[in-house]
Amino acid sequence: MPDDIARWLTEHAHPLGTLTPGTPAEDLKPLGAALRGTRIVGLGESTHGTAEFFRLKHRIVEFLVREEGFTTLAMEASQSAGHALDAYVRHGTGDPERLVAQLGFWTWRTREVVDLVEWLRAHNRHLPEESRVRFVGTDPQRCADSVEAVAAFLRRTAPERAGDVHALEVLARARPASLPDPERALMRHAEEVARLVADRREQSGPGDGADAALEHARVLVRAADLVTRPFDPSAGEESVFAARDRYMAEAVTRLVDDAPKARVMVWAHNGHIAKGTYGEQVPALGSRLRERYGDAYYALALFFGKGSFLARRGDGLQGPPIPHRIGTGIRSLEARLADAVRGDYYADLRTGTAPWLHTPQMQRSFGANVPRFAYRFHTAPLVPAQDYDGLAFVARSTCSRLLPGTET
Repeated sequence: MPDDIARWLTEHAHPLGTLTPGTPAEDLKPLGAALRGTRIVGLGESTHGTAEFFRLKHRIVEFLVREEGFTTLAMEASQSAGHALDAYVRHGTGDPERLVAQLGFWTWRTREVVDLVEWLRAHNRHLPEESRVRFVGTDPQRCADSVEAVAAFLRRTAPERAGDVHALEVLARARPASLPDPERALMRHAEEVARLVADRREQSGPGDGADAALEHARVLVRAADLVTRPFDPSAGEESVFAARDRYMAEAVTRLVDDAPKARVMVWAHNGHIAKGTYGEQVPALGSRLRERYGDAYYALALFFGKGSFLARRGDGLQGPPIPHRIGTGIRSLEARLADAVRGDYYADLRTGTAPWLHTPQMQRSFGANVPRFAYRFHTAPLVPAQDYDGLAFVARSTCSRLLPGTET
């Protein structure tokens, strides 16, 4: 098997001359060619704390926007807070570091993400409104902005009902499955508030922030659904994990279906952008996009050989992310990728029929939290060509650079 991988990659791997944004993009031309005819590309990552992944994805975003006409960056980040960051990217409103810090997860509170956001703003600055690249959060979590937007709208249009939003304030920070409730009372209340906002919008017309308030109200419904589902990984389509990926897929679908010329870059973990399932057979975001759009969806996984990355230790939700180190190892697909070709490279998995592409392998997979000590052995199954359409390999990982004060 290793020889099979080496032979195939010798023919199909395209070296990446640099991971640094703002550099000439000739080495990314093969990726551009692979994406011809696609509407959506999933940009994965096997850790949420690798600086090289973030820099490479920044570089890919630059290339896809400038050379391939991609129009939207959709990120595994707070759908609620994404509206304010989009206002900065398109119109220069607000402070980029503060807005990035509000995206809901420590993983994005990094210098690398701020650099990307500032590039998007610089790119948009002198373009007409209709040509500006958008930023969209896809994850219905951490909804402080939505709570405030809906409350403000009701204070203007239905002051006698403004207090109805108080019960939803828990959604500002509550996480999926943190308030399990078989009766789904919080979700039903969020649906009632959304109906009220829709009624007031119908009466007052779409102006005066009514459209934005209605979208924020719908975000709160999705968030309440996730918060009140039980933590049961084995529940299949009804699990909180499946619901989260379904909502993220629906967010991308709206972007594509509402604008015939839209081309969307989806930034998320490898597990989410995969074309199959993850964990206990949870249908991934990418599997839903592949089912709906076929080959117009392209899943690009990012892997690394060895080095360090940031993650929280253990299962706790508090405490600072810390460096975790890992060698190349011998069991994972990454070990074979490192042995086959030296350096950083990209390969299109749609171009070959080699046996290893269709043989079960094990990939390393690290989330925002990893277990103590045992993280070094944390792998997930994959069949390369079934789960991904392409891969980018980074030989060495170093920790992403957190913004000052990042601990949550």
